[in-house]
Amino acid sequence: MAKEKIILTGDRPTGKLHIGHYIGSLKSRVELQNSGEFDKIFIMIADAQALTDNFDNPEKVRQNIIEVALDYLSVGLDPAKSNLFIQSQISELTELTFFYMNLVTVSRLQRNPTVKSEIQMRDFEASIPVGFFNYPISQAADITAFKATTVPVGEDQLPMIEQTKEIVHSFNRIYGETLVMPEALIPKNGAQGRLPGVDGKAKMSKSIGNCIYLSDSKEAVQEAIMKKMYTDPLHINVADPGHIEGNMVFTYLDAFSNQQQLEAYLPGYANLDEVKEHYKRGGLGDVKLKRFLINVLEDELAPIRARRAEYEKDIPAVYDILKKGTEAAHEVAAKTLSEVKAAMKINYFDDVELIKAQSEKYQRN
Repeated sequence: MAKEKIILTGDRPTGKLHIGHYIGSLKSRVELQNSGEFDKIFIMIADAQALTDNFDNPEKVRQNIIEVALDYLSVGLDPAKSNLFIQSQISELTELTFFYMNLVTVSRLQRNPTVKSEIQMRDFEASIPVGFFNYPISQAADITAFKATTVPVGEDQLPMIEQTKEIVHSFNRIYGETLVMPEALIPKNGAQGRLPGVDGKAKMSKSIGNCIYLSDSKEAVQEAIMKKMYTDPLHINVADPGHIEGNMVFTYLDAFSNQQQLEAYLPGYANLDEVKEHYKRGGLGDVKLKRFLINVLEDELAPIRARRAEYEKDIPAVYDILKKGTEAAHEVAAKTLSEVKAAMKINYFDDVELIKAQSEKYQRN
């Protein structure tokens, strides 16, 4: 019997999801969900992980559970095909994390490149919360609890998957073949890396105000592109030669546009490369390009916005989807934990042979 193909992925509920999340992971999740290639798909709202660096503001995490759920449903994630659940409600994940801690050294965690960069980004160098420091172990628990064979991640998250694989290898070597070895799935499209903010900053951030959210109105998207989007500061007049590198209009067009949209909204060009060449030699204005981008994004976001509006009409039903998904996820994680405890020989009350052997031992005495 062939091994089941199972996906685990998810997001931290620290805010509404934006188009960077969409092009980086959400769109491909929907494609994977609808491909029919996978037996099970688990999509986790990682609230417990979000609390590791928002421990003093739990309400932020609490309020954004529904926002992330609405974003999931609006992009086309289907509860009939993908299991949507809340991390903190699966207590087995915490138990697995605890057991896996014995398989990882402090120095190994300190060497994890993703952990190091995240600690630096959050200014945790002087005082690192243990929960945050242990995140790679917690992620290993998440992945192995659902026996995930495939974990879609960006290249910056590969060290986390390597850490999980090390834990799986160590556990299986010590206790016997129990855990499933996962493999990372990197997006094929190069444009699906981390999409910069509209201002050209490396990361979209609510505090900076450089995001375009999936839930934004058409007017909000237009304002972000026309008023905030960074282009080429040297391209002052239409006739001036322009630069493509670092120009967010072209960065976003690379990520979102297609040939049909070019023919519909910017006719006269065979492909996007011709548009770039025209811009570089001069004679193509930023406003014209921004209007093209507005149409491109509206094609993508209008159906998402419409689906979200429908789900917003019945919020209790959305919570019910999460509840049912969490209950189903709990059953799977509980089974894995039972197998882990059996392998570690700490399933005392379920081990009939142990009880029988101990009984016979003391009866002989």
